[in-house]
Amino acid sequence: VPRMMVLTYYAQQARYHNGSMIMHRFIPGQSTAETILSMLRPNREFTPEEARMLDIMLCLHAEHGGGNNSTFTTRVMSSADTDPYSVYAAAICSLKGKKHGGANHQVRAMQADIKQHVSNWEDDDEVADYLAKIVNKQAYDKSGLVYGMGHAVYTLSDPRAIICKKYAKKLAEGTEFEAEYRLLESIERLAPEVILRERGTKKDMCANIDMYSGFVYSMMGIPEDLYTPLFACARMAGWAAHRFEEIVAGKRIIRPAYKSTRSGSRPYTPISER
Repeated sequence: VPRMMVLTYYAQQARYHNGSMIMHRFIPGQSTAETILSMLRPNREFTPEEARMLDIMLCLHAEHGGGNNSTFTTRVMSSADTDPYSVYAAAICSLKGKKHGGANHQVRAMQADIKQHVSNWEDDDEVADYLAKIVNKQAYDKSGLVYGMGHAVYTLSDPRAIICKKYAKKLAEGTEFEAEYRLLESIERLAPEVILRERGTKKDMCANIDMYSGFVYSMMGIPEDLYTPLFACARMAGWAAHRFEEIVAGKRIIRPAYKSTRSGSRPYTPISER
């Protein structure tokens, strides 16, 4: 899967962006992270620290429970007794969704917008004022959402984000990315306060892994087009494990029950009277 990802990326660059079609040979014995960096970079060079960082990112993005959308898709498709190609294709299509694996693109786009409209990244008041505009649907995509904040399960903290943030800080220190890292820290710190003030929402909210993952990838020179495919590479082993478990232990097709929330029913109107 990692090799397919890199080769497909270069094929896309050659076909649609007038780029070079680089096809490096696979080197047996390299880890998944080493293979990705070796095949992605034109000179094939990378440091052990970079490979370790990418390996950590892949671990953080690995499947972490059957309730997330793409893994549940894997379970449902497997329970229908379809072939593995269809199962993993469906899981990838689910992960592609903007509310799932594609969320990191939205986070990076929002962060770029904040960088453009906030002149002093060190000024908490200016950052908070722009976040308030985002929350009040006056800025960025006018959805009212601060991307990178909040998670369907994690509320007090996202353990993946904590680890990712630690390595992001280490990677950014002493580089041109350090100021941007401090801005992301400010967004993480100020967003809950702004949301509470503007909406009165007291719901516990923490940064999720997408707050820092795209930033880490950008520091490593990984193209944004590969952010979600990298997520899929990390998830593949977990999807496979869930598929095997569903085949062995499931035995029944998954069919969720739906209950109508409507009260009462409407009288039937014959077609001739409609």
